[in-house]
Amino acid sequence: MSCRRRAGAAAFVAAVLFVCAWCLSAGPGWADEEKDARLILFSGQDLWRSGAFLYGGLIWAPRGIDHDGVLLKVLLAGGQYRYFAGDLGNASVTGTEGLAAVLPGWRIKRGPLEVKFFFGPEIQQHRLSPDDPGNQLRGRSLGLRFATEVWAEPTPATMIAADASLSSIGGNNSARAAFGWKAFNRFYVGPETQVYAGDGYTQTRFGAHITSLKIGATEWSAAGGWARDTDNRSGAYLRINVMTRR
Repeated sequence: MSCRRRAGAAAFVAAVLFVCAWCLSAGPGWADEEKDARLILFSGQDLWRSGAFLYGGLIWAPRGIDHDGVLLKVLLAGGQYRYFAGDLGNASVTGTEGLAAVLPGWRIKRGPLEVKFFFGPEIQQHRLSPDDPGNQLRGRSLGLRFATEVWAEPTPATMIAADASLSSIGGNNSARAAFGWKAFNRFYVGPETQVYAGDGYTQTRFGAHITSLKIGATEWSAAGGWARDTDNRSGAYLRINVMTRR
């Protein structure tokens, strides 16, 4: 199967998970599910002027999502991006990416602080047009990914969130930090900053987020702001996430 087809398949599966999460919102309310939930379905989209990605997956906790212990995260993602290749005289290159990862993990909660760790194998497929031999992210690559997620509520009306993901494939990494205040007793709103890095490329974002908006059995989050990268391009970005517990 070609790289483009694999990336398309990953995006299709992510889209299916997104639709499943939406459909499950017709079930019982969040409060009925939260106590005994063992499964989280999640999906989302990330857009900016030089890239568009769709992702989805699940987190399974045998003892329950709200209990310390073993987790299993499955992630699928796909999309396209553009960059300028120095080895090709700054020619514009379009990349098509597909990613799949299976990440065993562990959850720890102490008072208002919750931390999750994940580590496991991943596979990435990158197709570049035109081909860029100087880019490590070419063709199919197998590697390992470490990820962590942190959530804290210093006060009943504030939250701090942070996450990071480090891959052994082509220095493909990301990190995010956000702070929020509770609004209308329904969701958090506040500033965020985010960094994406790959082989010879870095993108930095500054924006605002809405987090933990609960509608029925689903929880929605969104963010938007301004991004700038090492190719001296800048523009708006938009990210939308949805999750549901079962």
